Amino acid sequence: MGTWNTRGLRGSTFEDAINRSNDTYKELGLCLIQKVPTPITPINIDHSTRHITLAYFDQKSTVDYIGVVQGVAVCFDAKECATDTFPLANIHPHQVAFMRDFEKQDGVAFILIYYSEKDMIYYMKFCELANFWERMEKGGRKSFRFDELDEENFILPKNGILVPYLDGIARDLDSRN
Repeated sequence: MGTWNTRGLRGSTFEDAINRSNDTYKELGLCLIQKVPTPITPINIDHSTRHITLAYFDQKSTVDYIGVVQGVAVCFDAKECATDTFPLANIHPHQVAFMRDFEKQDGVAFILIYYSEKDMIYYMKFCELANFWERMEKGGRKSFRFDELDEENFILPKNGILVPYLDGIARDLDSRN
């Protein structure tokens, strides 16, 4: 597999790269994806700077991103992994339930995983996540290994887009027909 570029994601975060990709896709008229804000209740506010210094989460968040791609509703979460083993504890049951319900409404749900040590991004279809999740619920591994992933679902930067997840969505939709 290739890398992002000679410097990878150093100096940036995976979320920043996704947000920049979303902006580019929007400018090109290909999709409209928004970051879902995490609902919080402020506890302490520094009134001189108007910054929240302490807060707690109001409720469980669903996924990181939601939107529409040329008439297709999509939702996805972004995760980072520093090792070859991804713990399913990094994904919450309410997120899996939300993505399952989203897919039942003919939407496309997926997870983008950035393997930081390998500088690689994986597009995980919801059905693949559901298989790993079901295996865990039946008493199997509580994680999945890098070598269990489908090589075709790694995505590489192209045409100036750091996280070209539309390619993953296209393959995802093709596999459903």
